[in-house]
Amino acid sequence: QVQLVESGGGLVQPGGSLRLSCAASGSIASINVMGWYRQAPGNQSEFVATVTSGGSTNYADSVKGRFTISGDNAKNTVYLKMNNLKPEDTAVYYCLVVVAPEIYSSWGQGTQVTVSS
Repeated sequence: QVQLVESGGGLVQPGGSLRLSCAASGSIASINVMGWYRQAPGNQSEFVATVTSGGSTNYADSVKGRFTISGDNAKNTVYLKMNNLKPEDTAVYYCLVVVAPEIYSSWGQGTQVTVSS
């Protein structure tokens, strides 16, 4: 079993920045991919970004150029640095971890990000 603990959400004004962290612990042999997705009220969940153990990244078009995902393999931790935040970034953010063939997520917990003036 894998446990995921997130931190770093909060309230920020438009144009501001936040950094989210997600630490994985438990029965982890080797993490293949770590990433983030989000869900705004009334919306379906939305992919945000992923990073592989080799450092390859992938972003949703809506966050490209503003968000940066990075991973620390030694700490089993993934980060999401969010710059130039917009009101439409307001959502609960969840992290996910792929320990092939299993996928673990922090669904049910997550961290709230609110962008508002």
